Amino acid sequence: MNYSRYLEKSRRERKKKHLLLYVVFRKKWADFTREVDPDIITGYNIQNFDFSYLLARAKHLNINTFAYLGRLKDVKTTARTTVLQSKQLGRRENKQINLEGRILFDLLLVLLREYKLRSYTLNAVSFHFLQQQKEDVQHSIISDLQNGNAQTRHRLAVYCLKDAYLPLRLLDKLMSLINYMEMARVTGVPMNYLLQRGQQIKVVSQILRKCKEKNLLIPALKITDNGDDFTGATVIEPIRGYYDTPITTLDFSSLYPSIMIAHNLCYSTLITDGRIKQTLAEDEYITTPSGNCFVTAKVRRGLLPEILENLLSARKRAKQMMKEETDNFRKKVLDGRQSALKISANSVYGFTGAQVGKLPCLEISQSVTSFGREMIEKTKALVESEFQISKGYEHDARVIYGDTDSVMIKFGVKTLEEAMNLGRLAATTVSNSFPPPIKLEFEKCYYPYLLINKKRYAGLYFTRPDKHDKMDCKGIETVRRDNCELVASLISTCLEKLLIERFEI
Repeated sequence: MNYSRYLEKSRRERKKKHLLLYVVFRKKWADFTREVDPDIITGYNIQNFDFSYLLARAKHLNINTFAYLGRLKDVKTTARTTVLQSKQLGRRENKQINLEGRILFDLLLVLLREYKLRSYTLNAVSFHFLQQQKEDVQHSIISDLQNGNAQTRHRLAVYCLKDAYLPLRLLDKLMSLINYMEMARVTGVPMNYLLQRGQQIKVVSQILRKCKEKNLLIPALKITDNGDDFTGATVIEPIRGYYDTPITTLDFSSLYPSIMIAHNLCYSTLITDGRIKQTLAEDEYITTPSGNCFVTAKVRRGLLPEILENLLSARKRAKQMMKEETDNFRKKVLDGRQSALKISANSVYGFTGAQVGKLPCLEISQSVTSFGREMIEKTKALVESEFQISKGYEHDARVIYGDTDSVMIKFGVKTLEEAMNLGRLAATTVSNSFPPPIKLEFEKCYYPYLLINKKRYAGLYFTRPDKHDKMDCKGIETVRRDNCELVASLISTCLEKLLIERFEI
């Protein structure tokens, strides 16, 4: 009996000692954070797990000073659940952590938004990008390792260090922090908005900034989803097959932003009253292929075209500076800037078409897509009429596939150099038939090329005639995540046999 009481007393003392250690550790961690005073706190899944867990444990252990982790000394850090609903990310529940004066930059949220991976565990992500992995420690044995000897605690310490080290390596490798800082600077929104909110807030911020400059107000609209929709981009019916001659691909540079700039499509240029149209001369308005009317830049320059012009010209400057820069860090910053500018420009069209968005305008979005469809069809007709045997070319050109902003052309020539030269000539010919800044550019050649169906193809990707850059696959099991890795490996091996080794079937 005495022995049983002794064991019980010993157990209570150990529990009390562990509890004291937990309290001291958490209090010291909070003190350390306040002393270091970081601008950015990063980690892997720290927003939805680590911080909410620490705050809950500190409350349970009555550590009243722990929650003051921000720079405002009298504001407690709290965790509350928020819901993000978007077409891009679906429905996601996240914890909202308020760290006043600091940025909580969760790498897991970045990867979920930016990359399509089969698995988002830190182990899988680290192996994918760094070819490194964590220490193999199961969650169930962590307590045993801590309560063991010096060797087991060393193993646990290495495990914890790797957990902190790998996210830092990933941040550096992916330039995530640089890219998000540049995106925040370009769009004028806080960095935490970029992780926790959708695309629309970035466009709204840019419109507000331009409206302030022009002394204009954004109307307050009551948004209802009336079920209206618009026809999307044209996909030219593919001529399926295996092509053992070079296939040239031409792409419209920033197609939708360019259309909006070229035709002055904006909320502020839309004609909704037929009586206004009657007061305008023929060169003072346009009627889009979808039947909507907009005044030309001669009458009024639109806000959206101005925003897009600024974004695209800034991107062009950033890319030029990147070519001239010799410092690697500054190159990364400039690359992050041009990427942020490109994404911002491309998101403006989607913003106008979001029927349950902040400022939907179906007239703009359907006009953009109708111009896009017309341009793809015109490009196909121009290429096939200009590059013919009757006009001195070796073969008749044929557009074998087209999708949204690109066309794939079979010129019939045998060498990559000839296909690339003809591609550049075709791009110039087509570009001259459209108003600036719309521009068709030669991007690459596929040789050989396997066209299976719409949005499903594979080929060796050439940007220079001497060596292929990569094996490019779209919509095939090698890149789809809804198949097991065995299927992906099998299809990838088959494609290598067909495209690289060129085995005959």
